[in-house]
Amino acid sequence: MIVYILKRLAIAIPTLLTLIIASFVLMHVAPGGPFTAERAVPPEVLANLNAKYGLDQPLWRQIATYLWNVVAHFDFGPSFTYKDRSVNDIIAQGFPVTLTYGFLSFITAVLVGVSLGVTAAIKRNSWLDYLAVGISIGAQVLPNFVMAPILVLIFTLSLHWLPGGGWSFDDPRFWIMPVIALSTSYMASIARITRSSMLETLSSNHIRTARAKGLPKRKIILRHALKPALLPVISYLGPAFVSMITGSVIVDVYFTTGGIGKSFVDSALNRDYAVMMGITILLGTLTILFNLVVDIIYGWIDPKIRY
Repeated sequence: MIVYILKRLAIAIPTLLTLIIASFVLMHVAPGGPFTAERAVPPEVLANLNAKYGLDQPLWRQIATYLWNVVAHFDFGPSFTYKDRSVNDIIAQGFPVTLTYGFLSFITAVLVGVSLGVTAAIKRNSWLDYLAVGISIGAQVLPNFVMAPILVLIFTLSLHWLPGGGWSFDDPRFWIMPVIALSTSYMASIARITRSSMLETLSSNHIRTARAKGLPKRKIILRHALKPALLPVISYLGPAFVSMITGSVIVDVYFTTGGIGKSFVDSALNRDYAVMMGITILLGTLTILFNLVVDIIYGWIDPKIRY
């Protein structure tokens, strides 16, 4: 396993480099630039701006300079849109917020989704099964861009229980609606996958053998059925975790949380190369890291897997 982890980490480095170079080239190939979006800039001013940010250099030199700054100094450079802020400042300000409500959304989605799926599988064709499936379907058809305004209408405008926007690390009331809006669709997918996998596992030979030996139902579920049933769920949790941790634009827009989701979209619209590259590298690193974590957990749950 240690050799496998080292190999995966060794593969991650060229993967990130390829991601950075490909993103860099695609952004610069697209027509326009960060200083030509709103109105025409005098040629002299545009030339000075390009020289200040190094955009007048050949593309290969820009890539080499950027890679050196990132690898050697962990410096993503200045923002082209916010003149008094660097990319590191933007990420440092927005990522803790996104990490907080993303992690809470992940925990909520996993706990509720797995519980609903297991309950529906154990009580198949009962009212609990129908209720769990109904909740999952309802959550699936209400994506976060629909759930967010509904939550604001109910809990803020009608009941006046929760604040409709903003963020505070000290007041949990600001966390509730972003977590619900972000976790519901993932929770529904986890419940659906868990139910299907659990039904298949409960009909397998080793479960029938455990029942024939007279083992208690609780022990059969927890020790013999749950772990193999979670394998498809864990495969789904890797990209789902990254999606929730890196945040949602809808959540940032509706609840004005100040996360990095809106910064990423704004940087794309404004052609802010530096911010786009910084967040892209963050997303790529998290994706590679948590896919590795999923593979390790996969091997721990299923001893038959050997890397």
